[in-house]
Amino acid sequence: MTPRPPGSDLRDAVWAALGTVLDPELDEPITDLDFVESCTVSEHDTADAPGVVATVVLRLPTFFCAPNFSFLMVADAFDAVSTVPGVRRADVTLADHHASAEINGGVAAQAGFVGTFGSEAAAELDELRAQFLRKAALAGQDRVARPLVDAGTGPDELAELTLGSVPPSPDLSRLRERRAALGMAHGDEAPLLVHADGSRVTAAQVPLHLRRARLQRIGIETNGEYCKSLLQTRYPTAVR
Repeated sequence: MTPRPPGSDLRDAVWAALGTVLDPELDEPITDLDFVESCTVSEHDTADAPGVVATVVLRLPTFFCAPNFSFLMVADAFDAVSTVPGVRRADVTLADHHASAEINGGVAAQAGFVGTFGSEAAAELDELRAQFLRKAALAGQDRVARPLVDAGTGPDELAELTLGSVPPSPDLSRLRERRAALGMAHGDEAPLLVHADGSRVTAAQVPLHLRRARLQRIGIETNGEYCKSLLQTRYPTAVR
C-alpha cells in the first residue's frame, strides 16, 4: 500500500479526504487500493485567484476498467478534495484509461455522467452506487456475524441481535456507515441481520441469509485481490 504522502497538514488533509472515497465494486478506499498515483498541494498566488490547488492523479488496474465505476471514483475524489478547508481548487484526473479524456473533462466541468457521455450513458449513477452499497451492507453482516457463529451463536439468538448488542469493531462501524449511506436504520436498536428492505431476518431465515451474505463477501474480497494483483502487474514500481 502506498504510504500517506509526507508534507504539510493540508496535504495530509487532502489524503485523508481521498481515504473516504470508495471503489464502489470493491468497497475499499482508493488510498488502500493504491489507486492514487500522486497527491500534491501547491500555492497559486495569482492576482485573480490566489490560494492552494490540490492536484490528484488516479490510476486503475486496467486500461479498460468500466467507465461508470471509473467516473464515480474520479467524481467522488473531486468532491471530497474540494471540500477540504484551505483548498481553493481541486484538479482530479484519471491516467492511463481508455476514457480518461471524457471522464477528466466531465468531472472538471461537473457535468455528471450523462452530461459527460451523452447517449452512451443510460442514466446517472445514483442507482449503481446504491446497488453496490446494498451488496457491501449484505457482506458486512457476514463480517460481523461470522465470529459469533463460529463461537456457537445459533439462529434464534442471531435473529434477535441488534447492532448495539454485538462487540464494537471496525467491521461493525463499516456496516453502520454502509447502512447510513443507504438510509437504513443503523443505530444501536437496529437489527444486525436485515433484508435489503431493512426488515428483520427471522430465525428460520438466518442460515440461508448468512450463506448469501458470505457468498457476497467472498465475491467482493476475491474481486478485490484480483484487482490488486492486476494493478501491481500494471505498475510494478509501485510502493507496496
